[in-house]
This record gives sequence, C-alpha cells and structure tokens, in this order.
Amino acid sequence: MDITVNKSQGVVELFVSGRLDTTTAPQLETKVKEIAKEKVTLYMNLQNVDYISSAGLRIVLLGQKMMMASGGKMILRSPSEFCKQVFEATGMDGVLTIE
Repeated sequence: MDITVNKSQGVVELFVSGRLDTTTAPQLETKVKEIAKEKVTLYMNLQNVDYISSAGLRIVLLGQKMMMASGGKMILRSPSEFCKQVFEATGMDGVLTIE
C-alpha cells in the first residue's frame, strides 16, 4: 500500500493505493492519528484501493470518529468499485460521508 499526503490550508488529502488489509492498515492508522491532531477536513481518496478487509474498514471508521472528535471531518473521495461494494455490503455507506 502507498499513501501520498497533500496538505493545503485546512485540508489534508490522503491518496491511498494498493491493498488495505491487516498488514497495511496500521500504516494508514498512523497517518490518520497524526492528521486527527489538527482541526482539518480529511479527504481519504480510495480510487486506487484494490482490496479492503475488515481491518481496513475499521481504520476508515476510526478515522471518521477521530476527525469528528477533534472538530474536523472526514470525507471518502472516489472509492474504487471494490470499496463501494464492501461499504454497501456492510452498511457503512450509510455511516460514512462518501463523494
């Protein structure tokens, strides 16, 4: 998994690519925890995520909770078709903000 970070005033966008699973989820969790310390809008771009496991889903949900707790917010941007299917199957599409 690769994560690219773009920052501008009050906005951080994470571009995530590859597999988001048990092995790689801790890497994303570390990034999200760093960003959650700031009161910003986090865009998590999942366009190039080939696979997301329950561990990946946990980090996405944790990210939303952490961002809200810090006074910021998180928006999932351009989820891959696989991610969309997983979000729909788990009901997370009704909990997360997706554009």
